[in-house]
Amino acid sequence: MTFQRARSEEQRSIRRRAILDTAASMLDEMPVAEVSLNELSRRVGLAKSNVLRYFESREAVLLELLDDFLGTWLAELTEELAAGIEAQAAPEVRAGQLAEILSRSLADRVVLCDLFGAQGGVLEHNVSVEVVKRHKRSSLTKLTAMTELVHRHLPELGDGAQLFCLMSLVSAGALSSYAPPPPSLLAAYADEPALGVLHIDLRDALRISFTSSLLGVLPRA
Repeated sequence: MTFQRARSEEQRSIRRRAILDTAASMLDEMPVAEVSLNELSRRVGLAKSNVLRYFESREAVLLELLDDFLGTWLAELTEELAAGIEAQAAPEVRAGQLAEILSRSLADRVVLCDLFGAQGGVLEHNVSVEVVKRHKRSSLTKLTAMTELVHRHLPELGDGAQLFCLMSLVSAGALSSYAPPPPSLLAAYADEPALGVLHIDLRDALRISFTSSLLGVLPRA
């Protein structure tokens, strides 16, 4: 940003994008819980009060990032599913392929899962009704797109496709809080191998969760 004060709509958009991009780069370095408005302001080169002219709170910034990341992921997921699901396979086989692709895709996107995990308990607090409504409208649009995508490859899900998609995203957020385990937990597993049964690998846990959900929703022959 070469201007001191954003005077035009274009300059305001540039500044908003700079704030979002800076927050995104912070999430590459630290979990959602450690992203502070003070540090974001410092890194973007604006006073905290100026950042709050564009986003009403830290949570509002992160909610918009969640929307952005979710849209990018769905575009990439479209290609991943097209390449990995056999259109002529039996429903149970396609369900397994869908669960495998979804679990791999989400486990590879740690930041997205971390944002999902913080959404209900943190990010949807300290924001206005208008921000929440805007976020929920965007979320519903993306959930609809994901539902149509999943239904395209597994039409046997019928009306259960939307619930499966919603619970998949919730599960990704919940399970991601256990991965990766902190050093103290890894040390405990090393000292007492029997405790290792409690270790959760995110990709495996998601695959098992998705597979169980899909097979439970599929109609019985």
